Amino acid sequence: MANLGATELLIIGVVILLLFGSKKLPEMARSLGRSAKILKAETTGLRHEETPAATTADTSQIARLQQQVDELQQQLNAAQQAAKPTS
Repeated sequence: MANLGATELLIIGVVILLLFGSKKLPEMARSLGRSAKILKAETTGLRHEETPAATTADTSQIARLQQQVDELQQQLNAAQQAAKPTS
């Protein structure tokens, strides 16, 4: 695609014109422009958006969930030890 000359571009343009018709091309170009504008606005918004800091309630909930995970892991380990056959 790096070496497309004027002739190749003209052929591609004619094929696109034949496929879509002359009435659809301006509409498609407008739609593509709107999509590009929306995409640019969204990516700019994501770049400038700050992530909110975790609140005290969030950290305490995380600590409770971590404690529950630890307890379940201990229960699982105990059950696995009990299920091992003794030789």
